[in-house]
Amino acid sequence: MSRLLIVLVFALIAVDVFATVDVIQTDRSRVRALPKLLWVLVILLLPVIGVLLWFMLGKARSGNAGRPRTVAPDDDPDFLRNMRVKEEQDERIRRLEQELADLDDDDKTN
Repeated sequence: MSRLLIVLVFALIAVDVFATVDVIQTDRSRVRALPKLLWVLVILLLPVIGVLLWFMLGKARSGNAGRPRTVAPDDDPDFLRNMRVKEEQDERIRRLEQELADLDDDDKTN
């Protein structure tokens, strides 16, 4: 029984150290609810509960936190800008082809 208790204590210490290092290394933009220093204190003062709170509430889940999420292509400003440029280029090509065709017709009639 005492061996199990020793193993549990070491496991708890390891999890606390892991969570503390995770708080320290996590980018500030991915930390929610509390500042990083307070998260470290919560983890150290409330070992089991603090670790659970950190991983459930404190750390943002996805790697794109802080960046706007693009849902569809028509919501992406870069995509829309590229589409406008492509449409302008296509229109310019159509006009040039029409001008060339008109010039060809003028040459044939003369």
